[in-house]
Amino acid sequence: MKILLIHNTYQQPGGEDVVFEQERRLLQQHGHEIVTYQRSNHEIEQLSMFERIALVTRIIAADDSKQQVWKILEMFQPDLVHAHNTFMMISPSVYEACGEAHVPVLQTLQNYRLLCPAALLFRDGHVCEECSEHGLTRSVWHGCYRDSRPTTAAVALMLKTHRERRTWTDAVTGYVVATEFARQKFIHGGLPAEKILVKPNFVDPDPGERSQAGDYALFVGRLSPEKGVSTLLAAWSRLGPSIPLVIAGDGPLRPRLEAEVAKNNLRQVSFRGRLNPSETRAAMKQARFLVLPSLWYEGFPMVMAESLACGTPVLGSRLGAIEEIITDGRTGLHFTTGDPTDLGEKVEWAWNHPSELTAMGREARRDYESRYTSEMNYSLLMAIYQQVIKAHSEADGRSQPIHVA
Repeated sequence: MKILLIHNTYQQPGGEDVVFEQERRLLQQHGHEIVTYQRSNHEIEQLSMFERIALVTRIIAADDSKQQVWKILEMFQPDLVHAHNTFMMISPSVYEACGEAHVPVLQTLQNYRLLCPAALLFRDGHVCEECSEHGLTRSVWHGCYRDSRPTTAAVALMLKTHRERRTWTDAVTGYVVATEFARQKFIHGGLPAEKILVKPNFVDPDPGERSQAGDYALFVGRLSPEKGVSTLLAAWSRLGPSIPLVIAGDGPLRPRLEAEVAKNNLRQVSFRGRLNPSETRAAMKQARFLVLPSLWYEGFPMVMAESLACGTPVLGSRLGAIEEIITDGRTGLHFTTGDPTDLGEKVEWAWNHPSELTAMGREARRDYESRYTSEMNYSLLMAIYQQVIKAHSEADGRSQPIHVA
């Protein structure tokens, strides 16, 4: 199959970039002919003041991206275009080029940008769905994107414009989301249910199952408000010094969190900074369990899938994707979102019940083997590609063959 992959990277790398690279490699390993069109939001740093002001129109329609994608379509003639992210240098205008070339489009949704200008459905320390319930102007009033009303207004205008143009319903042939929870959110937000298909993220290469439980609790992630690290530290302030906590990651909250640890004399808490992939998996194998105290819905945290692959149980918020993927009492434990007392009780129980935790680790590994391997994911991805190509062929009135390696 000939596939054009489209992806716009953010200034801060994250899980979306990991998923894009994993799927690109997976397709190439199976013999598909791949061309990629990539841009980066780091390009903004090179823009003049006038060009930065023009970003307001660019995120709606980037003519240069549209023309470049059109040339690729003309020369490459792909069977399918698979877009992972178009915000903000690429823009949804590339879908117009795909429509003119009669090529089906699959869009991966790793966040909630189509429903929320800030992409997180999160504001002021809690889940927020006001834009879905009352309209996009709520986000502008609160300045949800980058704490700026003008910048939020630009993103809201992009969403409103493409809703009115029916880009999301007509120009995109199909969507892929990582969980059924996310699927239901997008259906509620107005996307056609029949176009939204579920395929989880995966872990590749297989890190292998750990040989024994470790001697500390572990958090891995960006140190930002929606990740719930303040809840984590509040829980640890209620625990004794016998349960070590390792915090791996970096972000805007790190100085404040380190100051909080020092102020409360939490000597059992240590910060290791951002780890590379191999270091992260080694840390997971040496941990007794992973803690995910997220305050937002999450998409499909890669660290959660990696923890399952390592056979390390997960203690996670009873919320969104985490609640869906982690089975309470089998592959980990749930706790009430944002509740440090409940989290502390679950941590204490897990630490003091090693045999039960070992059994959870074995079940976590079984979940990985049955759901989150690269081969399982490849089968799901090919089924989605076939379905999207077939749907486009029927809607376009053209006979389009399906080539699957």
